[in-house]
Amino acid sequence: MTDDEETRLYPNREGRGEAADGVADERSSVSRRGLLAGSATAGVALTAGCSSGPGDGATDTGTATEGGDAGGDTVVVFNTGDATVSLIDPASDEVVDTQHVGLSSSFPSNQYAPDLTAAPEDPLWLNVGRGVRAVATGSLSEVARVETGSGSNWQELTPDGTNVVVSAREPAHRNLLVDADRDSPTFGEVVAEIDRTDEGGRGDRGGPGPCDVTVHPDGTVAYVPDLFGDTLTVLRLDPFEIERQVDVPTPGGDDDGDGDGGNDAASAPWMGTVAPSGDRLIVEHRTGTESVWDTSDPSSPELLGQLTPEADGLGEGALTSEVGPESRYGYVFTPGTNDVSVVDIEAREVSGRIDVGGSAFAGTWDPAREKLYVPVQTNDEVAVIDADSRALVGRISVGSAPYGATAARTRPEPDGTASLLAAMAAVGLDVGEAETTYCIGNCACGHEL
Repeated sequence: MTDDEETRLYPNREGRGEAADGVADERSSVSRRGLLAGSATAGVALTAGCSSGPGDGATDTGTATEGGDAGGDTVVVFNTGDATVSLIDPASDEVVDTQHVGLSSSFPSNQYAPDLTAAPEDPLWLNVGRGVRAVATGSLSEVARVETGSGSNWQELTPDGTNVVVSAREPAHRNLLVDADRDSPTFGEVVAEIDRTDEGGRGDRGGPGPCDVTVHPDGTVAYVPDLFGDTLTVLRLDPFEIERQVDVPTPGGDDDGDGDGGNDAASAPWMGTVAPSGDRLIVEHRTGTESVWDTSDPSSPELLGQLTPEADGLGEGALTSEVGPESRYGYVFTPGTNDVSVVDIEAREVSGRIDVGGSAFAGTWDPAREKLYVPVQTNDEVAVIDADSRALVGRISVGSAPYGATAARTRPEPDGTASLLAAMAAVGLDVGEAETTYCIGNCACGHEL
């Protein structure tokens, strides 16, 4: 692995506030805009905190919620730079509250979460520290935690919300099944696991590097790209076991050049998203390639084609993706070119690229699946993409270094103290220790694997 590749894969070995790839200087100082905004919101939050109850102070700054507007659809954006969350109302595309939560999540579960979080006690599942956490949607307070033995984790709810499937990359190299049923006596506990270290992987990785997880809509299987194993693993969920592994080639098929049809080059699949229809899967590769798979037989994915920046006009640095509500278009976050690449899944071609003006690494649909919300980490804002037009329709200012996002049918309750701490953090004041998350690319949240 080259130095550049190593930096991209492990950018967070630097300390908090010392972002990778030359953005440390920008993050280490307090901007005038942040100072003015934070000073104003601190005053409002302080007023709210001194009133008869949290959130009683009405404001249009996004720091406290007017009238305690709980219960509505909400997009939750995790700001890795100051351990806050920005809560966006998708009806108005405005930030209605910002709360300091003392943690951050780069890849929160968002595939089925919007339909499974209709009550305040329903949990959001997050990758935090060296494991995964569940926080109640209504209070953002922790209700479960699972330590995985790795600092790079991905988790996804099953469609019925009964379980969470976890991929824990190096050094653990494990897949876990966690009980996600709040009414179960084993809620938050690991009910099954697969130790995959014996599979090996490229170099001295000590395993295949299960990286990301996406669950088929029928709830029977999940797909795990193996970064160091160059395979796509199909997990059967009941019983929890490996159903099948498919070798993933690089574009061209005979990249080693020996003419035997073999391929010794690394394909390095690392993220993936199965379409809502269930019959297609798109996979991102660390090499910058995007592959399209037929999953009409959920347990037997078949490769249909691969797209590259050079041959197909894909943006650079393909990292993660979301698939549109009709399963026709995939939205691939390509931070290397500051855009989102729109892939026509059936035609297996890049139909366009949406300039978001900065580096975006992940995104989420609103609960209605009408708009895609894309945190632009380098601009402290969220870009909004309309599903029908596949065009940028808005930008929303949020907290520092936004990265991960999910959505819910209910809104976290106003919390005057959390809003005050968020306002203090916005102007660079130390508000205490915060737990970090694993980020790929530019990230100001120093993290340890």
